[in-house]
Amino acid sequence: MSNYVEYGNKIAFHPGYYVKEYIDEMGLTQEDFANRLGTTPKNISYIVRGEQSISVDIANKLSRMMGTSIKYWLNLQTEYDSLIVEFNQEKELEAEKEVFKHIKYSYFRDNFALPDIPKKINEQIKNVREFLNVSSLTVFKKTDMYVNFRRPALEQSEASMIRANIMVQIATNLSLKKNDFPKYDKNKFLQSIDYALTLTKKHDEFYGLIKNSFAEAGVDLIVLPNISGSKINGATKKLINHVMLMVNDRNNNSDSFWFTLFHEIGHIINGDFGISFENELGDEEEKANFYAENALIPQDEYHRFIEANDFSIEKIVQFANSINRDSSIVLGRLQKDGFIIYDDWKYNLLRKKYVISI
Repeated sequence: MSNYVEYGNKIAFHPGYYVKEYIDEMGLTQEDFANRLGTTPKNISYIVRGEQSISVDIANKLSRMMGTSIKYWLNLQTEYDSLIVEFNQEKELEAEKEVFKHIKYSYFRDNFALPDIPKKINEQIKNVREFLNVSSLTVFKKTDMYVNFRRPALEQSEASMIRANIMVQIATNLSLKKNDFPKYDKNKFLQSIDYALTLTKKHDEFYGLIKNSFAEAGVDLIVLPNISGSKINGATKKLINHVMLMVNDRNNNSDSFWFTLFHEIGHIINGDFGISFENELGDEEEKANFYAENALIPQDEYHRFIEANDFSIEKIVQFANSINRDSSIVLGRLQKDGFIIYDDWKYNLLRKKYVISI
């Protein structure tokens, strides 16, 4: 290790640089100098190489030997340490800029009221870093930063991983602000799930009712605006006492929202917490899909309906009413199972687009 560090147009000199100059001027060996100073040659070697800081004890001995002040040597150490921190911060900022390329400042400005500061990248990064409550944006490159990536990390692009981690961080921060949130109670949650299933046709009021009901069971439902390119549908995370359940508004059609919500509920019921990516496969995802399908549409009744082989709008509405579900949920299931093609636009009148505020 060198006893000075260059970065940009600046140089940080370790106090050992000046100790070595003094030793050389005196024509001493490091061992002789150590003996005169009252320390070990090993200590002097570390100091001269810039591998050990100047302690108060060594500063005192140097001051007595050279006729300087203790403060002189401690100030040299402080100045060196400060410059090294500055160099590291500049290096870290360059690394953060690479992460920042994968997200848009406008997302935070428009959704979370961060100040409008166009073209001031360094300030934008500082604002986003502080909003997310992290020391560096580079932490979002870490696989499984907070929750499991059920799909192997090698199948995720770095950009997707960063965006997914940021969305989970936002939801987690929002949830952690609720200090008085009740402890997760699975039995109460099961009851609130049954209640949620009675609200699928209440398009204008369901969200607040479900959110309050889930909260009583210790589950914090958070709907976030999607970060473009995140490729996630939702995430679940067990906090100290309660559970965070996040879905985004990427798929804001009514049928997609309900399926995504119950897919994430399925993960909680199965004790499987993590991030759900689009088109994800695997045992955990299949179990969550199975749960969502059968919770939203009872299996036996669905089979009887498809056996009748009449998928007209009128029959879909009749069946949906018979099981007290919104007709968009039935339509979405029929399209997923291949009974109705997605491009048949006449069915679109059964759908509604949701706009849910944070």
